[in-house]
Amino acid sequence: ERALVAEPPASPREGGLLREGFSPDLDELRSASRDGKEWIAQLQKSERERTGIDSLKIKFNNVFGYFIEVTKANLSKVPDDYQRKQTMANAERYITPALKEVEGKVLGADEKAKQLEYEEFVKLRNEITKHLDQLQECASSLATLDVLLGLAETAQLYQHARPVLDDSRDLEIVDGRHPVLEQTLVEEKFVPNDSSLHHEDSRLLIITGPNMAGKSTYIRQVALIVLMAQIGAYVPAESARIGIVDRIFCRVGASDDLARGQSTFMVEMNETSLIVNNATDRSLVILDEIGRGTATFDGLSIAWSVAEHLHDRIQCRALFATHYHELCDLAHTRDAVKNHNVAVREWKEEIIFLRKILPGPADKSYGIQVARLAGLPAPIIDRAKEILTHLEMSAARPQGKESKTPRANQENPFPRTDSPQMDLFNP
Repeated sequence: ERALVAEPPASPREGGLLREGFSPDLDELRSASRDGKEWIAQLQKSERERTGIDSLKIKFNNVFGYFIEVTKANLSKVPDDYQRKQTMANAERYITPALKEVEGKVLGADEKAKQLEYEEFVKLRNEITKHLDQLQECASSLATLDVLLGLAETAQLYQHARPVLDDSRDLEIVDGRHPVLEQTLVEEKFVPNDSSLHHEDSRLLIITGPNMAGKSTYIRQVALIVLMAQIGAYVPAESARIGIVDRIFCRVGASDDLARGQSTFMVEMNETSLIVNNATDRSLVILDEIGRGTATFDGLSIAWSVAEHLHDRIQCRALFATHYHELCDLAHTRDAVKNHNVAVREWKEEIIFLRKILPGPADKSYGIQVARLAGLPAPIIDRAKEILTHLEMSAARPQGKESKTPRANQENPFPRTDSPQMDLFNP
């Protein structure tokens, strides 16, 4: 603190690192440089008075050092003791013996000061290095304290609750909130939501609803609450009981990897592969719109199969946000699958997002209404409605693999419909 200034320069060789009073020799050189520059400023003032040239200036560059610049209009007033140094388009540059003498003192003092300051800085750095272990330990302790104080302050300001952690494979959150969005939302108040996952009857939640309704926010907030609980923080909820998870897997968002030549869908599949190959029954998995980057039937087939694998094989807690409403049929064939939707209301062909998670599947996607909100022209919206009506009249729902443990007295766990494509396996 006694040595370094509060805001040192980026490069230690630029000067301005050390405080006044740290090195007497450095202070002396700085004083010489400072006094010389003050003398040059006084010289400019006195030369203007002596010559009557109000526009006379004393400047500096790295080629000529200090020089006197006079415009062409005032050349007749230049004294005889001025020595021409350079001719410019609109001015002449001069030097004087006295100016060159002071220049030598100023520049010499500047260079010596910078060199001495750098040497003193190196000595200081070497001395500090001797105590590196203690400094790093202190920095680590301060960082830990900073995090804990930040979590404590946030918990107090935003009424976070102390979570209960146990060895179960359940997850119960009452009025959970997103820890970031609840602080940053301006135009609307954040709507809290409950979350309930139980290993025996509701370990996989299928969440449907329109774009912008809040599906991604909801599944992310569940993952964040679990993460905060397991690092020892209070959580943004009225209450929370969380069975300890070994890992949290996320497949959220859409991005490609052009450097590796991977499309958005390929990146999505790589991440999904990582999840299904590494998740355990104690993991928490959140998936957002698996399969959207390819053809509809391909994407739906992959999403359906991944959901079955998470439920039947891995048996982990999972939240699966999707626009494939066909996936809601899994709740008819799997004991631990539950459907949830994000509530919306229609009003005069507009939709109002209520942000509330409710039991049951969504009745429709509201994609055309969201497109209208985005500003698509009316002719496109009207034509989209016509096409949607036609597609819905001819649509068919896919069939899936029967669970190894189907529910009792259930003849056909999947709906059977006419396929829109040729069937190679049935006559």
